[in-house]
Amino acid sequence: MAEKKRDYYEVLGVERSASDDDLKRAYRKLAKKYHPDINPGDKEAEEKFKEATEAYGVLSDPDKRRQYDQFGHAAFEGGAGGAGGFDFSGMDFSDIFGGMGGFGDIFGDLFGGGASRSSNGPRRGASLRAMIHLTFEEAVFGCTKEIELTLKDPCKTCGGTGAKPGTSPETCPTCHGSGQVRQTQQSLFGMMQNISTCPQCGGSGKIIREKCHDCSGTGYTAARKKIQVDVPAGIDDGQSIRIRDKGEPGKNGGPRGDLLVQVSVAQHPVFQREGVNIFSSAPMTFAQAALGGDIRISTVDGDVLYTVKPGTQTDTRIRLRGKGVPSIHNKNVRGDQYVTLIVQTPTHLNTEAKEALKAFDAACGNEPGAGEKKKKRHGFRKA
Repeated sequence: MAEKKRDYYEVLGVERSASDDDLKRAYRKLAKKYHPDINPGDKEAEEKFKEATEAYGVLSDPDKRRQYDQFGHAAFEGGAGGAGGFDFSGMDFSDIFGGMGGFGDIFGDLFGGGASRSSNGPRRGASLRAMIHLTFEEAVFGCTKEIELTLKDPCKTCGGTGAKPGTSPETCPTCHGSGQVRQTQQSLFGMMQNISTCPQCGGSGKIIREKCHDCSGTGYTAARKKIQVDVPAGIDDGQSIRIRDKGEPGKNGGPRGDLLVQVSVAQHPVFQREGVNIFSSAPMTFAQAALGGDIRISTVDGDVLYTVKPGTQTDTRIRLRGKGVPSIHNKNVRGDQYVTLIVQTPTHLNTEAKEALKAFDAACGNEPGAGEKKKKRHGFRKA
């Protein structure tokens, strides 16, 4: 007696009212978990994968789902092809697994769904990376730097073909210029089609019988070159500058890649940066804090005078508008500088200064020993 099939909705773990997206998410999760390539030799996982694939194949098709909802498994008994009488050839697995690394290709090749990409079409070259070091001020105001790196250019001897002068590349006899080979074989899921890079031409679709001596058949020669980097004002540590078409050469007529120059900004002994704002501190004397007056504050634009209000307390933060970092998108727009004012307490006083401070203390109503009397009055003891 044949084993009774489980309900397709139960197999996928969804309600009967599940949407197409619900079905796709449920199947994607199960297929990733039980795929035979991930569980080699595990017969139970293989059966669960087969069961989930059959369930999704029916429920993802509106007509088949309607028949299944009305007649159950009996609607497909006696069908031809695939596992359990179901034909998988019409299912587009590349859409389901397109965001899962190699799964899109695995499933697309396995069931014949989705469009295969030609490996010998024009391809953009890879990006190159470099790093430059900037001072704090160079990052704030921008500058020009020069870097030196190795770049590839089309070989002048062979014109970039890789073939010896007087000869030409030939169409690969194995893949007939497509750069891919296909193999079809029978499996427990039906007919599988595997698409892979042609082993003879490496996916280029061309065979070079006689290689160019100058580039060894690669079509490129490498040389050290100096490149000017225009650093925009306001760039920050860790950001990158993209220089178009200075990366690796493209393949099969594709464009060059880009050069990505990462920026490393040195720390400053006075200024700290947060976005477009700058933070710093500035000292002031006790007399300046009490009486008010002008103090000198350092900024990236040079020293400025700031008038302190009488009675300013230590750790007071002031704001200098427009003394911050220019916006990298608009150098005419700048952030602000926030300065923390620190009252400096003198550590070495001469006799005259000491007497002056005592007189000041007395003038403020602070008699000598008044503090001790107050402590005794409130029951405090000297530590």
